[in-house]
Amino acid sequence: MTKDLDTNFIPQEQIDQSSSDHSIQDSKMVDTAEAEQLLRQGLGKRALRGDSKVNGSSAASGDSDMLAGGIHGYEQITQSALSQRVKKFVTTTVMPVFLIAFVPNLMVLIWYTVMHCEGSYLKMMSVFANRSILSGLSDMWSLIRYPSAPIIWTLVVYCLYALAMMKILPGQKVTGPLTPKGNVPVYKDNGFAYFILTLGLFWVLTVILHPFGISPSMLYDRFDEVIFALNAFSIIFCAFLYIKGRVAPSSTDSGSSGNIIFDYYWGMELYPRVFGFDIKVFTNCRFGMMVWALLVCVHSVKSYELYGFVDSMFVSAVLQLLYITKFFWWESGYLRTIDIMLDRAGFYICWGCLVYIPGLYASVTFYLVSHPIHLGPMVTCLFLFLGAISIYINYAADVQKQDVRGANGECLIWGRKPDIIRAKYQLENGDVKESILLASGWWGLSRHFHYIPEIMLAFFWSVPALFDNIMPYSYVIWLIILLTHRSYRDDSKCGKKYGLFWRQYCKKVPHKIVPYLF
Repeated sequence: MTKDLDTNFIPQEQIDQSSSDHSIQDSKMVDTAEAEQLLRQGLGKRALRGDSKVNGSSAASGDSDMLAGGIHGYEQITQSALSQRVKKFVTTTVMPVFLIAFVPNLMVLIWYTVMHCEGSYLKMMSVFANRSILSGLSDMWSLIRYPSAPIIWTLVVYCLYALAMMKILPGQKVTGPLTPKGNVPVYKDNGFAYFILTLGLFWVLTVILHPFGISPSMLYDRFDEVIFALNAFSIIFCAFLYIKGRVAPSSTDSGSSGNIIFDYYWGMELYPRVFGFDIKVFTNCRFGMMVWALLVCVHSVKSYELYGFVDSMFVSAVLQLLYITKFFWWESGYLRTIDIMLDRAGFYICWGCLVYIPGLYASVTFYLVSHPIHLGPMVTCLFLFLGAISIYINYAADVQKQDVRGANGECLIWGRKPDIIRAKYQLENGDVKESILLASGWWGLSRHFHYIPEIMLAFFWSVPALFDNIMPYSYVIWLIILLTHRSYRDDSKCGKKYGLFWRQYCKKVPHKIVPYLF
């Protein structure tokens, strides 16, 4: 096996000495970023090589293309050489170029809608009346201020603080899932301690600096500068990751597709590390999720400065902070999810965590600052209760899966022995491994039942804004689209990984998200 290039990864031969009995089969496998993205899009490995079978089953059967069974001759058409080349070009070049060029505008649209259109998308759309989209966007960008020194220093100091705490704060050593190359990433589980410490420092500094006229609400007042700074940084940072991945990859879970545009968009490495700092832990957790929590607090401070206590802001802020608290409590579990296991560190995930999460996910409280709504005690308590129940169900579902896998199936779920499938799969080096697929408890209702309470929770922290505008529901709408897409993506990935075992699991649990409906 190829030796790892980073001491933060455990090579598989240290975990399972039997791997030395197997020969490397790289000549039969596809090891590029492009291959991973094509698998996500449902093309399967056959799009990149001439094999007619993947893991013992046809590549077509593993695809997530929803049109395959509905059009006569569809399969023959879409599997022609020309169609595959076109689909590959669109997937690996056209779409990345479009997304890289377009998505930085999304946060500008949200900011402009709240600050200049009273939170109304209809008013925002009037900017594009009788003119081109580019002209309208140009006018919006003209209102964005360049980052001032206070904003730049706030972001720089926070990043340095986050990096320092990743090293300083104590934490138990935990491992991520085994990679296709046989590596096991190692992490320090100190996310929850970091979250509590950071929130505590935020409120202590807010109180201490208030008499001097210094308030974190500055970040609300100058959020356009924050958007500009984060967009600019993410573009440069992703270029750095591309160069690093090409010149000095951290592990063997890396590679190029041969397409510089796609490599920049999708990433060169699965687990890049710089001076021992895990890039995805920093971007996804220490920046994306933590800055989301901090912005919710910033918006709460600004609202209190303007109006005093507002129950709608209180409900939305509390539910969001409870959800983020649950995330950091369970951070070691997140490091074993599809975001970490499959997504390489490129523009796709890094821009999303550095810009999209802070901009979109905190948009409800951003809106509520200028739209204070008084719900009353009964409605406030109802929304808090329903939101808390949603958090509990979401957490309980995650814990069920962890408990069953931790006990190797020897435990009880809802008072009964769990219904499990011991699914075998093969690594690229030929080693055969086993994973447990749970078909009991919450996971017996649907394959992704935990998405339902997550969507419900997002609704309950959005509904305090009531229904004057659709803008506060932007995150809920996005979440439904994201999780629906992710259910297909995850089913496709698992179908290719587990083959027959996954088909057996789908027979036991036939519905993706909503029991008996979808």
